[in-house]
Amino acid sequence: MAYYDLVETPLGPMFVGGSGDGVHRIDFITDRRDEAHYVERLERDSREPVERDPEAARVAVEAVRAYFAGDESAWDGLPPLAARGTEFQAAVWHELMAIPRGATVSYGEIAMAIGRPSAARAVGRAVGTNPLAVVVPCHRVVGSNGAITGYASGLDRKRWLLAHEHVELALN
Repeated sequence: MAYYDLVETPLGPMFVGGSGDGVHRIDFITDRRDEAHYVERLERDSREPVERDPEAARVAVEAVRAYFAGDESAWDGLPPLAARGTEFQAAVWHELMAIPRGATVSYGEIAMAIGRPSAARAVGRAVGTNPLAVVVPCHRVVGSNGAITGYASGLDRKRWLLAHEHVELALN
């Protein structure tokens, strides 16, 4: 049985969901009425029935709270990440995990790092489909000129997350 819960953050509620395989989704919820949409996505990802279970989600929820409280080791005790995607998406998401807190990289740099130097736009699409917001730090990817560009959960959230991680932001 897959599980989920909702956690309040300074940037609004987040959906936290997983299964025996690990954590499948940590997403910002833009509208509480969309909870069913996130449950459907988790059911597709986990291939299991889903129920709201705060106890099963507790470790992941506590990790999200710790991150927003400024704990740099917040993700250390998180269950395994179990995001589902294509081989290309997985390569991009893996590379995102290598971006240190307090740093940013460009879409082009990610494309180079995964051996696909002409795939910056495809990298952008893969970054935009990241199902593990904040944990897989897609908010640390910026334009080639350092400008804050694209974020599935909104540019204001991206700016807040980068400031929270003490990233010097380009003026834009």
